[in-house]
Amino acid sequence: MKVTEHLELAKSKGKQLFSCEIVPPNRGRSIGEIIQSVEVLQPFEPAWIDVTSHSSVTYFRENDDGTIHKKTFRKRPGTLGICGVIQNRFRIDTVAHILCMGFSKEETEDAIIELNFLGIHNVLALRGDAPAISKPSRADRTAHEYASDLVQQIVDMRQGRFLEDLEGSQPLDFCVGVAGYPEKHFEAPSLKIDIQNLKKKVDAGADYIMTQMFFDNQKFFQFEKACRAAGITVPIIPGLKLLKSVGQLKSLPKAFHIDLPDELVDEVMENPSHALEIGKKWALKQSMELLNAGVPGLHFYVLNDAPQIADVVRKLR
Repeated sequence: MKVTEHLELAKSKGKQLFSCEIVPPNRGRSIGEIIQSVEVLQPFEPAWIDVTSHSSVTYFRENDDGTIHKKTFRKRPGTLGICGVIQNRFRIDTVAHILCMGFSKEETEDAIIELNFLGIHNVLALRGDAPAISKPSRADRTAHEYASDLVQQIVDMRQGRFLEDLEGSQPLDFCVGVAGYPEKHFEAPSLKIDIQNLKKKVDAGADYIMTQMFFDNQKFFQFEKACRAAGITVPIIPGLKLLKSVGQLKSLPKAFHIDLPDELVDEVMENPSHALEIGKKWALKQSMELLNAGVPGLHFYVLNDAPQIADVVRKLR
């Protein structure tokens, strides 16, 4: 099923919809960690599982003889394969992340075709982080600059239009999600401009919005209201992260450009040894308030927190 079909079904049945996001293991690591996380979450019937994608990075190293060694690789490959394993082994729909940065239009087209062969029909179209390279590569010259352009390419394929005219080409029926930022994207000069850019992605054909993690529900409600005022009508799904350590009081704002509420920070600082319990209690409080406000579902960023997220979802049932 598509994400939009899951949302419609949950709404018709008055059901609380739960989904999550996982990260592929580092190159050289086993998929076993992913399997274990899915096995923990499967009993709670996640409607779908997102699998993140990561662009290639290029490293330059000077050898002892003065020559320069160049190495390009993806630190976390395997997005398409992991999507296929989860969907076909666990019968849980998956959403593959597709990036602008580090991927050419041709590579994007190939990825969509491969996903279609795997029976996967959901993608999240993202700009992604710029690859760490010192000079433009061929992929940079042929990549999309903005997520709205990436959405348009996928929508074109949804209508049977490919990069080249192909005789007998068939439409590839995909559901396309895009990212939204309740506290605005860190590169945007204002939330207003950020929402204008978000609307471009929706106008290009995006079917729903998945938000960046946030810890203050009021910021989500304000963001949702601003989106509706701007004419954005597609479903907006809140993304949540469970805070579990004192260290994350620094690492989360730095990595994801978000603010943490004073109430949460103060409680963790006063009781650092109980950070995990405080984080779960906060996530549960957030979840209940969001569900009571009528959000279409809850999306959890798992990372290594599958058992803790399972505890939160269990209490919501």
